[in-house]
Amino acid sequence: MKDSLPDTDARLTRRFNRLVEEHMGHGHKTAAGPRALPGETSAMASTQAIWRFCGNRRLTLPKLAQPLLARARQAANQCCRRYALVVHDWSNLDYRTHASKQDRIVLGNALEIGYELRSALLVSDRGEPLAPLCQDLRAADGVHSTRQPCVQPSQSCLDELEPVFSYIDELELGFPVVHIIDREADSVAHYRQWQAAGHLFLVRADAERIVKHEQQDRRLSEVVALLANRQAFRDSRAVEWHGQPARQWVAETEVILDRPAYPHRVGADGVEKRVKVPGPAIALRLVVSRIYDSQGQLLAEWLLLTNVTSEVDAAEIALWYYWRWRIESYFKLLKGAGQQLEQWQQETAIAIARRLLVASMACVLIWQLARNSSPEAVRLRSLLIRLSGRQMKWGEEFTEPALLAGMWVLLAMLEVMQQHDETELQRMVTLVLDASNDPNTS
Repeated sequence: MKDSLPDTDARLTRRFNRLVEEHMGHGHKTAAGPRALPGETSAMASTQAIWRFCGNRRLTLPKLAQPLLARARQAANQCCRRYALVVHDWSNLDYRTHASKQDRIVLGNALEIGYELRSALLVSDRGEPLAPLCQDLRAADGVHSTRQPCVQPSQSCLDELEPVFSYIDELELGFPVVHIIDREADSVAHYRQWQAAGHLFLVRADAERIVKHEQQDRRLSEVVALLANRQAFRDSRAVEWHGQPARQWVAETEVILDRPAYPHRVGADGVEKRVKVPGPAIALRLVVSRIYDSQGQLLAEWLLLTNVTSEVDAAEIALWYYWRWRIESYFKLLKGAGQQLEQWQQETAIAIARRLLVASMACVLIWQLARNSSPEAVRLRSLLIRLSGRQMKWGEEFTEPALLAGMWVLLAMLEVMQQHDETELQRMVTLVLDASNDPNTS
């Protein structure tokens, strides 16, 4: 199935699909572009094609995101049961050695220079990664977003979440959306904002946060200790922890956030300050997840705040947060384990963002293959692993990076077979092998 770009000519749509195919392979750190398939055009022509595509001003990010959104709606309809989960996270793209990128910004420290990628990944309520719904790339000139055709003013990651929530809630995915974020989003001011706007959220909270619990002010760590003393934790399920078998125990209670918020704001003098902002009390569910090893040793503990109603039990809420790691795997697939994003040579944030959407489509196609349970898909995955040359861990059928690596080999084979018959190919291989075995060949 080929994807189409709205309001573009057939040539650009063909180029888009060709580039997606060329990104269905494991990238190399030394490669400036995707690996060119062995078609009739030269490698230089392929390189020029992607540079023209990434520099095409007619290809706005919202337009390029449409194939991804179409795949997302289709996948949500097939894979979600009651809810659509959207995981939000941020990842720094380190381009410190890319001096040609004049719109880079300082990231974590003065030595880390590049762009900030803000992503929202659709995950089914059974844990399957489906498709990115929103991609924002922050650069010196502002934020390049799939939500808007023009560059937007830069806001903090937390302040940007509500507009992203609203955009995603309006995509008509067919299911209520639950937004999942890590501890960076533990903010009273933003909880109130999201609650007032009607968004559903699930956020990992800081153990030192003070809440109202049973009419008393308590730190969340004290609430957790109280739950443990009351033996409120229940054995929920078997899980894996860093490859080892473990058990997840879950407890829950209601807490109330009624204290003033203290968001960081930049004053007229340019100095960042904490501003006291009173607000209405909001009641949230506190779901506590504990992971124990086979000896009963506590390995991890998550304190989760959510406004999802009690029709979803606490054990399922804890499992939803566990699936947050899917976005980490997505970033890994874009970076070192797949597309080598931080080695791309495009010289502007907008060009990087356009290519990022092409690479993301390749990831989506691999995810579709990974969750397909048909006999044909099982055979194809087995073939791709063999073509990739990768060794799998014992008991592991495949990995997504290995599927990518094998898919490019398969696509290359198909193109070669269209240009040469089997006899000609065998003669070429025999010529090389015979020459390598001939001691008189210099």
